[in-house]
Amino acid sequence: MLPRVADSLSFLYLDMVRVVQDDTGVCAQIQVDEHRTDLVYIPTAALSCLLLGPGVSITTPALTTLARHGTSVVCVGAGGVRAYAGILPDSLTTHWLEQQVATWADPSRRLEVAVRMYRMRFKDADIPQSVTLEQLRGMEGQRMKTFYKILAQQHGIGRFRRNYRPDQWDSQDPVNRALSAANTCLYGIVHAALLALGLSPALGYVHAGTQHAFVYDMADLYKADTTLPLAFALHSSDNPEQEARRRFREDLRLLRLMPRIIQDVQSLLTPPHNTADDDTDDEHSERRDVKMVHLWDPKTGVLPAGVNYAEGGT
Repeated sequence: MLPRVADSLSFLYLDMVRVVQDDTGVCAQIQVDEHRTDLVYIPTAALSCLLLGPGVSITTPALTTLARHGTSVVCVGAGGVRAYAGILPDSLTTHWLEQQVATWADPSRRLEVAVRMYRMRFKDADIPQSVTLEQLRGMEGQRMKTFYKILAQQHGIGRFRRNYRPDQWDSQDPVNRALSAANTCLYGIVHAALLALGLSPALGYVHAGTQHAFVYDMADLYKADTTLPLAFALHSSDNPEQEARRRFREDLRLLRLMPRIIQDVQSLLTPPHNTADDDTDDEHSERRDVKMVHLWDPKTGVLPAGVNYAEGGT
């Protein structure tokens, strides 16, 4: 049985290595010099997300093992910044994807999910029920502006302005570089959680127009508790990107972020009128592995596949 995604390790970032499958397992080959190659074995069965940075090559047998273990593979850019693509395990049914599409395609339900997302960021704040999405966007913008100011004062770095300019990467201050690197790791973890549930990262409720819209939606729920404090703490670092990835990975052992992402996603996609009495363990399982492919019918709902429905067919 595959491990629960919530119990898995968070992520592993690799660059400048060759990932192969040998008789023992999946390993990263590191060319130390002309006469020496080190091997680092990757715990694929207990890994949620493998981030492949520049200079990485990977073999088909290694990808097959990763897919079989349900490990998401995400291709990222230099320094772990920006996620480009991910591989979806094919052992899932479409249960949670159908929940996502149903709420995303209905404008009123999509608005409801978007409002609930914004409310989750404010936690215990007293927000009127009549507040609009436009008002929530403004409130969130003000909240983040105030949060930046508080963190800057705590670390004595003066005024801070968020600046993400990949074409001017080396000229940016350490906080911005650390924040971009840490956010990409966070995106990788969220991406892995969504893929593990069989969801589409492209169908967002707040963000739109990108293949990672839902990733950005969910990641925004956790930045104030995770990547932002970390980035400001690295304001004097000589290598903020590397330290951000390392320290973020270490902090995740205490944060237990993956179970939180799974729970929040399932809560957002579950209709509010559903009660605990109506739910089953199967409905809320993290991985709904394929047991049997069915056929859809507008009247009966589902029909068994593998049956010849022609009159007199066998």
